[in-house]
Amino acid sequence: MPLAARRRARQPPPTAHTMTDHVTLEEGIRLRRPALVCAFSGWNDAGQAASVAARYLAERWDARTIGHLDPEEFLDFQVTRPTVRLEDGVSRVVEWPSFELRAASPPGRDVIVLVGAEPNNRWRTFTSAILGAARDLGVDLLVTLGAFLADVPHTRPVPLTGSAPTQDEAHRLGLTGSQYEGPTGITGVLHDAAIRAGMASISLWAAVPHYLPSAPDPKAALSLVERTTALLGVTVETGPLEEAAAEWDREVASLVAESDELSEYVERLEGAALTEGQAGPAPHEVEEIPSAEAIAAEVERYLRERGEQRNGGEGEA
Repeated sequence: MPLAARRRARQPPPTAHTMTDHVTLEEGIRLRRPALVCAFSGWNDAGQAASVAARYLAERWDARTIGHLDPEEFLDFQVTRPTVRLEDGVSRVVEWPSFELRAASPPGRDVIVLVGAEPNNRWRTFTSAILGAARDLGVDLLVTLGAFLADVPHTRPVPLTGSAPTQDEAHRLGLTGSQYEGPTGITGVLHDAAIRAGMASISLWAAVPHYLPSAPDPKAALSLVERTTALLGVTVETGPLEEAAAEWDREVASLVAESDELSEYVERLEGAALTEGQAGPAPHEVEEIPSAEAIAAEVERYLRERGEQRNGGEGEA
């Protein structure tokens, strides 16, 4: 037998896949009443809370990849660019953005997690592909995760809004119904399409303080993780995320304490939050509240001075 033929003979057979409407799935998948949890970075993901929550669930549950969508169909790579990394410190490897379906088996039921960038185009085709794959996999519940910037203080529990099939379910989940009307993201489109297709769908949104730097918010992510697992009737170990949230609280408290103006603003938000259902400061207080530009300037000044202090300390060591 020729050498090339012997090499081919020693290779294991490729994993069987099936292609359905832009989604490639492994064949022979068997799942128990799977739910599909989706989160997308970008417009729907203030503080990266939704994508962090979804990735955390997949990682803690040791989810395995069972399928993917071709990003070429839905992403503009000039907007969502691929990245390069060094392999063995020598060769550069290009890593493309991906949409992976990952399945996990926590006690109680199986869960499929989809995390990726918000598509740049062909939203209806993308939505149809996701829901088609969900039907093929036997999904009976879709959960979309999102996060938005809001006039909420970081010192209080993270407010969650969203929608559920019934008022009783919304009450059980502790959800405040959203009255928002306006532009929407891919999570809103996916949620709406699922309902129109007769698939049970629940949308969860975490409110993230708008006055904080654009950085991951593990406190909001933890809130989404806890509500998602309660909804699905499954458990996940949250220790690492709780520690990250506690560290985040300390960092934010230090940041706010450095600015009298920012401290006063947070106090006003706390006072407004004491009245249930009041989303922000009373109208007569608006003129006394620092502008968004002033708050951003204070935050940037604090981070810049803190970075200079740290660099100076390292230089002295």
